[in-house]
Amino acid sequence: MEEYQQIVSVLALSMGAAWASGINLYAALVMMGLMGASGNMVLPEQLEILSNPLVIGAAGLMYMVEFVADKMPGVDTAWDSLHTFIRIPAGAMLAAGAVGDLAPAVELAAAIIGGGVAATSHVTKAGSRVLINTSPEPFSNWAASIAEDLVVLGGLYTALSHPWVFLALLVLFLLFAVWVIPKLWRGIKTVFHGLGRLLGIRKAAEPDGDSELGEKEPVPPAKATALTLDQNNP
Repeated sequence: MEEYQQIVSVLALSMGAAWASGINLYAALVMMGLMGASGNMVLPEQLEILSNPLVIGAAGLMYMVEFVADKMPGVDTAWDSLHTFIRIPAGAMLAAGAVGDLAPAVELAAAIIGGGVAATSHVTKAGSRVLINTSPEPFSNWAASIAEDLVVLGGLYTALSHPWVFLALLVLFLLFAVWVIPKLWRGIKTVFHGLGRLLGIRKAAEPDGDSELGEKEPVPPAKATALTLDQNNP
């Protein structure tokens, strides 16, 4: 029974680290590093490097940068787009490191599943922020950003303290993501189509450069014929 419980704890830590990385990688690194350094959790051997002061300091610095960028409409979407190439690989690496030295096949499987979990949480977070940015006021961005940080910290704490509860919540989250991601995608396409139409209207409304230069308007055919007859019959 104890061995079975150990497997559940390792699975919760592995998937919890991957899930949190997809939302806020730096907050997850800081929390795991501080808990490992303070002795509140025993990090797997491959993740002990997270408790190094240099790693904690670097992750903390990047978290402060993200804390500011994540609350600026438009900037948060650009930040999320850039971190598509950071959060997902990091989530896969953390998931693989959390299983320890069980077997190469187990580590690879954890990396594959962890990368998928990180990608799911990242797409859900980034897609929802694109739609939130359509709101003209900035307070919704601030509320969403702070809520995401709290969810990451609370989720990791639950994964460490109550692994069964976290795994159940993770399953619910994945089911929710399967339902909501297509809706987010349709909403994002609507937003970009609206922007495209708006830019097209503005472009059409711009004055023609040739008219500004004083180009003469073409003479109607009837008027041109009358002018020719007048010139031939003085």
